[in-house]
Parts: sequence; structure tokens; C-alpha cells
Amino acid sequence: MTTLSVLDLVPIREGQGPAEALAATTRLAQVAEEAGYHRFWVAEHHTMHGIAGGATSVVLAHIGNATRTIRIGSGGIMLPNHSPFLIAEQFGTLDALFPGRVDLGLGRAPGAGPVLGQALRKDLHRAAEAFPQDVLELRALLTGDTDLPIVATPGLGAQVQMWLLGSSLFGAQLAARLGMPYAFASHFAPDHLDQALSVYRSQFRPSAALEQPYVAAAMNVFAADTDADAQLLATSQEQSFVRLRSGDPGKMPPPVPNYRGTVPPAALAMMEHMMQVRAVGSPATVRAAIGRFVERTGADEIIVAGATYDPAAREESLRLTKAALG
Repeated sequence: MTTLSVLDLVPIREGQGPAEALAATTRLAQVAEEAGYHRFWVAEHHTMHGIAGGATSVVLAHIGNATRTIRIGSGGIMLPNHSPFLIAEQFGTLDALFPGRVDLGLGRAPGAGPVLGQALRKDLHRAAEAFPQDVLELRALLTGDTDLPIVATPGLGAQVQMWLLGSSLFGAQLAARLGMPYAFASHFAPDHLDQALSVYRSQFRPSAALEQPYVAAAMNVFAADTDADAQLLATSQEQSFVRLRSGDPGKMPPPVPNYRGTVPPAALAMMEHMMQVRAVGSPATVRAAIGRFVERTGADEIIVAGATYDPAAREESLRLTKAALG
């Protein structure tokens, strides 16, 4: 049986605002828990009109309070935006509230353009260069394995599962060296997937937290009663990808029949390349596509991504996908 988890960006739909987006994400987490998904992750993004998950730890606190058993976590926290100490406090607090359920996935990208550095009062380029040291400091703040001049409370002793996220060989090498589980962002950056997983597994060093390499890989998954219905659902995210890469991001639009027939060839090629790691169709089609991906990657866990304009459609997509995979 393939372990399935969920990634959600707290999408804001056209005609709605953050309140509706947060309510929809909370309900989606409840549906994921009811369906038997292993974990529910929220990703940190900033300065984007169509995403409401920027205050990731706050969102996770709300989701944790609305659920009971599913693991909750960041997929991920962009550590260059923060001090390790503050993240230790935030996720130590989450662990105190929801013991044994909290994941801390860490990414190196800032999650927005250069203007974000000015808003955060940080040199994000320099902060990204310090990412490996910051990961070590954050881990030490949680575990106490290294003497530090300050103690995070909450934080020290928290049983938070730390992950490294990535879309390149850098993250794979660092995760292997530190003996951490590794999640690859193949749902939007598939180019280095196979090489990164090979590097991670071949260079992995056991740690106190993890004896064997553990890989999660993200897929765009849209399941519906028929292939045609699922393909229509996916056009909302396809439009969002094209708009983002065209420099005109916005809120999530409603689906458009035959959307691909309206897209210029260059934009269509870009979209198909970005979204090549996906499973779109009926339960049988989705099961077969995920099975091929697991066979290709040997992934221990699949992170199901892919937002829809109608929140109920994504809820049903999660139910159908989980039922199809068992």
C-alpha cells in the first residue's frame, strides 16, 4: 500500500478572500484525515494574491485544532526568511499543542521575489547561503544535541519530525549528509527528480532521527468520476501556472473547457513540462499513473498536490484517490 499525504497552498479562489480559503483548507484537512491520509502539509508563500498560507505556523495551529490524528506540517517553511530560534519556538509550540503530529519541512528558496527581502529586513541571498548552518542550528535548538547560548521554550525537546525539501541536487545532498527524510517538489520542478533521489539514497548517512533514507515525492493529482471530468478540474491549476510564469499571478480561476486549445504553444509547452508529474482522470487512471510513478521513483510516500476552483471537487478528488490506492 502506498502511503499518501496532502500538500495544500491555501488557494484563494476568484470572488473570494483569505477567510474562505482558510475555511476550505481546514475542511480539506478534515476530509484527508477521514479518508486516511498520513499527513497534511501547508507551504509558505508570500506576496501572492492567490495564496493565503504565508503565516504557516498560524495556519497549522488552526488545522491541528480542527483535526485529531493526521500529521500536520510545513511543506515547507522557507528558512532563509526566518531565524532558526523563532521557528524552534513556533514548532515547539505546535508540538506542545499537538504532540506526536508535527512535521517541519524546510526549504531554501525565499518563496517570493526580491521585494520580500526588503519587507523582511533580510538579505535573502546571504540567508540562503547560510541554510545548511541554519538547519543544524534549528535541529540543535529542538534536540539539545549541541550546546547553544540560548534555549527555545517551547522548542527544546519537541518531538518534531524535520524534513528537507528540494527540487535540486543541493537539497538531496544536504538531506543525505544530515540523515533527514527528503521530499522532492516534482509537482512543479520535475527536472532533477531521478538524479536527486539517486544522490540522496547513495549518499545517505544514518542519524539519530532516521536509520534509512526516506523519500516523499509530490504529484499533481486530480481524480473524478471520468477522465474528462478530472481533466476539466485540472484546468484551474493549469491557468494558474501559465499566469504565474507569465508574470501575472492572481487568484485561482474557474475551470475552462478545452483550455489547452487556447494556450499559445510556448506557454503550453512550459505548462506541460512543469506539470508532467501528475495523475489526472478516473480512479482507475489515477491508480495506474501513481503506480507507474512509484515504480519509477521508489518513493516511500506520495504527496498529493493540485488545487481546484471548487473546494468540494478537491475533497472528492482526495476521497477517490485514497480509495483507488487502498
